[in-house]
Amino acid sequence: MVYHPEFENAGQKEGLQVWRVENMDLVPVVDELHGQFYTGDAYLVLHTGVSHDAARQYDLHYWIGANCSLDESSSAAIFAVQMDEYLDGTPIQFREVQGNESTTFAGYFKSGMTYMKGGVASGFNHVVTNNMDVQRLLHVRGRRTIRATEVDLSWDSFNMGDIFIVDLGDTIIQWSGSHSNHFERIKAIRVSNGIRDKERCGRAEVQLVSEGEETGRMLEVLGEKPDLPEAQLEDTVVDSSHRNEARLFKVSNASGDLEISLVADQSPFPQDFLHKNECYILDNGSNGSIYIWKGQGADHEERMACLKISATVLQQMNYPPNTQVQIIPQYAEPPLFKQFFKDWSDPDDTVGVGTCYVSNQIANIEKVPFDVSKLYESDAMAAQYGMVDQGEGDKKIWRIEGSDKALVDPSTYGQFYGGDSYIIQYEYQHNNRRGQIIYIWQGAESSQDEVGASAILAAKLDEELGGSAVQVRVVQGKEPPHLVGLFWGKPMVVYKGGTSRDDVQSEVADTRLFQVRSNPLGQCRAVEMDAFASNLNSNDVFLLISPSGCWTWKGKNSSSAEIGGAADVAELLQVDPTLLEEGEETDAFWDALGGQADYCHTPRLKNNMEAHPPRLFACTNKTGTFTMEEVPGELMQDDLVPDDVMILDTWDHLYVWVGNEAQEEEKSEAESTAVRYIRSDPAGRDQDTPIGIIHQGCEPPTFTGWFLGWDYNYSITQQASL
Repeated sequence: MVYHPEFENAGQKEGLQVWRVENMDLVPVVDELHGQFYTGDAYLVLHTGVSHDAARQYDLHYWIGANCSLDESSSAAIFAVQMDEYLDGTPIQFREVQGNESTTFAGYFKSGMTYMKGGVASGFNHVVTNNMDVQRLLHVRGRRTIRATEVDLSWDSFNMGDIFIVDLGDTIIQWSGSHSNHFERIKAIRVSNGIRDKERCGRAEVQLVSEGEETGRMLEVLGEKPDLPEAQLEDTVVDSSHRNEARLFKVSNASGDLEISLVADQSPFPQDFLHKNECYILDNGSNGSIYIWKGQGADHEERMACLKISATVLQQMNYPPNTQVQIIPQYAEPPLFKQFFKDWSDPDDTVGVGTCYVSNQIANIEKVPFDVSKLYESDAMAAQYGMVDQGEGDKKIWRIEGSDKALVDPSTYGQFYGGDSYIIQYEYQHNNRRGQIIYIWQGAESSQDEVGASAILAAKLDEELGGSAVQVRVVQGKEPPHLVGLFWGKPMVVYKGGTSRDDVQSEVADTRLFQVRSNPLGQCRAVEMDAFASNLNSNDVFLLISPSGCWTWKGKNSSSAEIGGAADVAELLQVDPTLLEEGEETDAFWDALGGQADYCHTPRLKNNMEAHPPRLFACTNKTGTFTMEEVPGELMQDDLVPDDVMILDTWDHLYVWVGNEAQEEEKSEAESTAVRYIRSDPAGRDQDTPIGIIHQGCEPPTFTGWFLGWDYNYSITQQASL
């Protein structure tokens, strides 16, 4: 094994370590200067974390500056391979190119990245200094990922649409063009403050200046201000509607030469396509990413040649050189890789009815145990378990009738018909804050006219409530935990087809079968289905009602909560069933179901929430091209920019956050943007995933709990304080 003295320090403690490649050697960069990169250099960046099972997990990046020499970039790649081998091949490796870094990489530097001219060859070094003899100009861009690039100290570098930092040593002047965005100005303050605090040890003054208000010191350095050009155009963006397009290739050296062969040309792929004795390439280049998967038993030469393979793929596919490349060892697959496969499962997946969120490397959310006595106080608990409260608040339910809505008798709350659509208005109280939720429940057999009317009437109800309610579209079978728990501890019952209207009440079938299933919190949903033995499931409890008898059938993997739920349904329907354990069925039971038939016996796996951590995106279709930009790193409240429409994806639920200053067109198309997002997901998402529309200032705890340290009294302008 090739050895370097710096490898001994690699990954010994949690957090970030950075090395610069200097004359084919590795030199550590001090913590205070992390996030600063010379454009003529290459770097190694190692992030060390701890997984849910207390094992060390590593993300190893090698970063290439725009002006880096081929020798230096090759050295960085070699050092990355050697460090990976020193750490037993466990790191996920990332190839990073200046200006197009991965969200994982950018997430380490929430205050922004700074690209400085020069490098080792020019004699520039990473040193913390109080030297005030500095004159440079930084061009700051980015709403989600902040990048400050050193440019020529001249008015020729300026434009009216961006923000620039004139660094004069003892004075740091942040200049904002007349057409620059207010919220980007506030983000840029992080860069200015970082220069003051990290490079000058706090011994410098930060001044905020708008175009036309230039200070004498600034004009002394730059000269008289000329007419400036408009804002520079943004770089070409990728059409994100194609982000689910991927191909899978196998890499082999069986013939003595490395060969690449197509395995499948459309995702999502079956997981068993990946064999432990092989290496594979997942080509998502149309969305700017390439993944190389290393099987544990793959040939050593194949494993060590991964970076070379990636360069070959970029060339053969004619992808741009800044395409992101990740090298992933078996059993360390990140969520962004797993999303391209059907029903991904890991060796440590366990059997059960579901689990809740655990920590992960994209957003470091600490898992909170469920405690009903503290539910009213904890936003994190509310978010992770989908429970804004226990469902004890005031509620009203309307049934959609034609183009209007009719109040439902409170004595029948909790009972729904698949042939109808409903609107549920709920008032909650959490942490001494009141709010409204409007659930739009659409039955599987409800007419398209009534489904459309439900959305229109819900929007009108929101207007009547002052526009502050959270609207959640729910398709039958996809009910979130809070909706299921609204009915005083009783199951949510969904009758098959029919309708609850008095004038068109459908006839009840002679034989009825109800499937009773609980969620991780023990709340039950009972759904009427066709009375056939093939609909049974060993994971659930079923209530069978027929002229010849009534039975509660208990599947081998069912829970006590489901037995209790079946008893509640039996009481509602005024029947007295006989309890039957799976495997002890009588002939009369099978006869009532039309005879024995094969049914599902496979235990249901717990949901591995590490595979689906929360992710935040800004999405737009304003230009006719569907574009997405992911927010890197920890989810922070100031990542929600008031002139944007953003999507928070928690997998089981999609939240569309509408900023108060977003364009009217974006506001009106918020839900269609969410639908477009789901359709383009590489994981083949359920098209009926619940979608919630949330307006700025009216965020419920099921939303705010995903963010670090949410402050309900927060205003984005508070960031401007220096």
